[in-house]
Amino acid sequence: MKSRKNTIALEILAVLLFILFMLPLLLVLINSSKDAFSVTQYPLRLPENWGQLGKNIASIWTNPNVQYSQSFFSSAFITVFSLLLIMFLSSQTAWVLVRTKSRLSAIIFTLFVATMVIPFQIVMFPLLSWFRAVSSFIGIKLLRTHGGLILAYLGFGCSLSIFMYHGFIKSIPYELEEAASIDGCGRIRTFYTIIHPILRPIHATVLVLNSIWIWNDYLLPLLILGKSGRVMTIPLAVSNFAGAYVKQWDLMLTAILMSMIPVVIFFLLAQRSIIKGMVQGSIK
Repeated sequence: MKSRKNTIALEILAVLLFILFMLPLLLVLINSSKDAFSVTQYPLRLPENWGQLGKNIASIWTNPNVQYSQSFFSSAFITVFSLLLIMFLSSQTAWVLVRTKSRLSAIIFTLFVATMVIPFQIVMFPLLSWFRAVSSFIGIKLLRTHGGLILAYLGFGCSLSIFMYHGFIKSIPYELEEAASIDGCGRIRTFYTIIHPILRPIHATVLVLNSIWIWNDYLLPLLILGKSGRVMTIPLAVSNFAGAYVKQWDLMLTAILMSMIPVVIFFLLAQRSIIKGMVQGSIK
């Protein structure tokens, strides 16, 4: 009887936590279907006309001052290429560190893990100075470009990704690689034909975690791209709805809702692989 009461109490607690976590999303959805006056005056009231959501989306997509459509494709380009580079470089680096049994590999892995605890605020201004110095030295522009932001995400995203790949790869039997070597496979072919397919669960975990961070990041694009540059990401475009004197809450909330949809869909599609990758990488 006591265990039954404990189960009911935990279920009630789970429902309350679910409501608490979903409340902000519900408020965004409700207020995205209102005009600016209704959002500020009646934020908790259900919208009278749900069709206002379609009007807000059309207004955002065609607004020449915000350039949301261009920002959407820029965010997609930056996110996709950053994820691909992080996935391939981090997985190969972690594989080499795991299979190389030496003190140097242990030191390098420790350095990667140590960089995870360095606050971004400490390195953001030196990063800008370094980008300017590199641009003036080799003539390749890094500030206000897609390539510069992708390079920055690669640097900041590889540490955690290498750490996750490292834990997962240690669970893969080394005998598989020995058998491939006996059959005549080189190291590169062994990785892409034997190891890489086994890494699919952790690939999904790394991709989703980094995609959420890169897609929603505001500070790093603001530093490298600026708010008035030719290249903008979605968070920068959304912030343009908040001026010094006027805040377009209806369009801002609608833009936030639009920016959430791709990440939510990706997360739902890869949810099973994410859980599998995190469990296998942590206990084996």
